[in-house]
Amino acid sequence: MAVGLGPSKGKDFANALGPELVPFASLKDCYRDGRLHLEMEAFINGNRVSHANASSMYWTWPQLLAHASRDVKLMPGDVIGSGTVGTGCILELTPQAVGGWLKHGDVVQLRIERLGTLENQVITQD
Repeated sequence: MAVGLGPSKGKDFANALGPELVPFASLKDCYRDGRLHLEMEAFINGNRVSHANASSMYWTWPQLLAHASRDVKLMPGDVIGSGTVGTGCILELTPQAVGGWLKHGDVVQLRIERLGTLENQVITQD
């Protein structure tokens, strides 16, 4: 990838979970061909900057799990992140397209159908 943040194991920074964990069993009707078909939106200060579907992710869930489990034993409770849905990353959209880099006080909302809305405010140290 151009920014060098492609698929990797152990990317354990800048992660957020929530607002709740949803069991896969409750999403089975949205799962087809190894992909979850769920609408996604991202907002910065109430302005929608992204809209896509999780089914557009490049790697399927079976492929993600195969990669994550290579040379390691996955255990109950391990969290496997899927990465960003296409057009869901400021680096991908370019900061200029979304009004610049995030700054102190900005509110970011990530909504995904049936999973909820994760909202965080950017807090910087002076």
